[in-house]
Amino acid sequence: MPMLLKQAARVAGVSEQSVKSVKSAMNFFRQEVDAAVDILLTQQVILYPTDTVWGLGCDAEVPRAVEKLYQLKGRPEGTPSIVLVADLAMLRRYVAQVPDELEAALAAQTRPTTYLLPASRIVAPGLVGPDGTVGLRVVQDEFCHKVVRRLGHGLVSTSANKTGQPTPAVYAEVDPAIVRGVDHVVSWRQDDQTRTAPSRIVRLGANGALEVVRD
Repeated sequence: MPMLLKQAARVAGVSEQSVKSVKSAMNFFRQEVDAAVDILLTQQVILYPTDTVWGLGCDAEVPRAVEKLYQLKGRPEGTPSIVLVADLAMLRRYVAQVPDELEAALAAQTRPTTYLLPASRIVAPGLVGPDGTVGLRVVQDEFCHKVVRRLGHGLVSTSANKTGQPTPAVYAEVDPAIVRGVDHVVSWRQDDQTRTAPSRIVRLGANGALEVVRD
């Protein structure tokens, strides 16, 4: 064990084996982020743990990748998906009109929240709803945030199931056909049995104020 890790173990009052385990987990995390980003940069589709459920993802600015994802999911046209972004600055890239109260709303939120906002022209057309809006969520989950930050673009987030089938809250519930159909399966959190509630949905109302659609 490197001297620095031995010193860290003594200072923290834990065993050297525990420190090794932490280091191994950190390396695994970084490798999983790197692998996911490498695939996304080649305009392919990944299966990954989102901040809510297991999802399918691709670069939100690549129409071809979005079409491939929808074909795998069996999703009809005109049914948009959510886009995960790293922060407010990235969110602005995909929005034609940013509500004045959005920054304060983001700072105050305590659970995953998706905002339906007027889409900019940068968003892949398949992600835009009939009303011209796109669903955007500033992601807090560490893995998703690292991937989005490294990718530099929004990351599509739609549940990893065939249209009409149950949403997989954990990896074990993902349809094997979905697993076989993607270009890359993220290994991070495959053993995690934590179940998370769906995100809140908030939209921009006619009066320019944010309105809760689903709490």
